[in-house]
Amino acid sequence: MALKPTLYKIDLQLVDTNRDVYDNCKFTLTQHPSETQARMMVRLIVFALNYHRDLQFTKGLSSQDEPDMWQISPSLQIESWIEVGQASPERMRKGISRAPKVLLYAYGSETDVWWQKAAAAYKALPHIEVYRFEHKQINELVAIVTKKIQLTVSISETEIYINSGDKEVSLNLSKLL
Repeated sequence: MALKPTLYKIDLQLVDTNRDVYDNCKFTLTQHPSETQARMMVRLIVFALNYHRDLQFTKGLSSQDEPDMWQISPSLQIESWIEVGQASPERMRKGISRAPKVLLYAYGSETDVWWQKAAAAYKALPHIEVYRFEHKQINELVAIVTKKIQLTVSISETEIYINSGDKEVSLNLSKLL
């Protein structure tokens, strides 16, 4: 019998001073059976970082042809292709061929090693931005996970502050490319 995804109810208060975005979003976030809670939370933070009314989560890990999320215009054009993790340059080429804006948010204990091996290939790709989260900080996000997640995400410069009840996490985001 196949494992079923886990559903989380999200109530997100967003304060993004970099883009002057202030909004309250309520939605359901699906965790794929093979996905860790840390990865799911990274997807949630990346959603907040790129929030737009047209931004949506995709099938993600369940599909080879879709990113983790994308922004699709009302005319059904893909405007942003967003991946989470240590995707290969070959995988990112799919996004580059389909969207004018392509973003990758890397995280994990081996991100430095991955970037040393992949940096040259990424630098050869057009219109792509690559960011990196600190591994130890990402692990702190798992403490926030409950079936109903209420959180405030405040973004200022490269600092991301997450507050959920009595739990607080601060993340640093650095741009690799």
